[in-house]
Amino acid sequence: MIEDQKPSKTTLESLGEFALIEHLTKAAKVTMPSTKLSIGDDAAVLNHSGETVVSTDMLVEGVHFDLGYMPLKHLGYKAVVVNLSDIYAMNAQATQVLVSLAVSNRFTLEALEELYAGVHLACKTYCLDLVGGDTTSSKKGLQLSVTAVGVAPKTGAVKRSGAAESELLVVSGDLGAAYMGLQVLARENEVFKANPNHQPDLDPYNYLVERQLKPEARKDIVNLLENLDVVPTSMIDISDGLSSEVLHLCTQSDVGCRLYEEKIPLDPQLISVCEEFNIDSTTIALSGGEDYELLFTIKQDDYDKIKGNPNLSVIGHMTPNADGVCLVTRGNEVIPLKAQGWKAF
Repeated sequence: MIEDQKPSKTTLESLGEFALIEHLTKAAKVTMPSTKLSIGDDAAVLNHSGETVVSTDMLVEGVHFDLGYMPLKHLGYKAVVVNLSDIYAMNAQATQVLVSLAVSNRFTLEALEELYAGVHLACKTYCLDLVGGDTTSSKKGLQLSVTAVGVAPKTGAVKRSGAAESELLVVSGDLGAAYMGLQVLARENEVFKANPNHQPDLDPYNYLVERQLKPEARKDIVNLLENLDVVPTSMIDISDGLSSEVLHLCTQSDVGCRLYEEKIPLDPQLISVCEEFNIDSTTIALSGGEDYELLFTIKQDDYDKIKGNPNLSVIGHMTPNADGVCLVTRGNEVIPLKAQGWKAF
């Protein structure tokens, strides 16, 4: 009887750095007019008309992701998306990305192919070019660093510091789902460690898990606001939790805020799973993080332009700085808002 042989895996050592880079990036195609020179030289050459917007983020195994339940293709996609979110949070359009990674010898070429499949899919989905990066060895685990480049509109990049008293606070989408998706995955991973034969049923949590494993950056909101002729006065993306981001806007703009609990958008699946975990859904929306929705302020004159739009929710208004940053509860209690979201250190 002949036993089935498992496909052989290619060690990274057998390729070397330059062959590895060439192999992983050969699928990259230039589609943006602003990309004048892409991968293959000492540096990429870009030609943007108007303000250039640049952002970078690092993802570290064991800190930002757990490969016990994060597929490599999803990780590559997410690594790009979280950087794009910062570009869109400036009301800008992303055009190029650079991807660098440090990887230990426990990873094979085939594993990195999966990772880059996610990178290439994100580039295709968001219509941008992969124009460079770097690879190096790591003593332990996997580290990813992505730099995103974009171009601001003619009106200029929207900063965190432009909010003024009486303006409306608006958020896209719904909040808290990514954090609860992480809790579901972590719980199922612990069950699997105890019983490797356990097959998790994630169907009741599909939306929450997708928000954690495959988030999407809100390029559509930037396009929507342009079509509605609405220019945000300040903007930030929700990566560290709603409370932290509201406080960032207020600090940078020197204003206060009234945030209304009853106005915070929550998905029904989130509410149900919060009850299952015996966790308050408002707390998760305020502090969960990784939603990658856009939080911004608009002038009251623009309210009629966004009113009733299913993608946007008015959740508060800006006040004089002396009034502080407060949450108005469903019971009409006014309490100071505290940042309890993600902390890097």
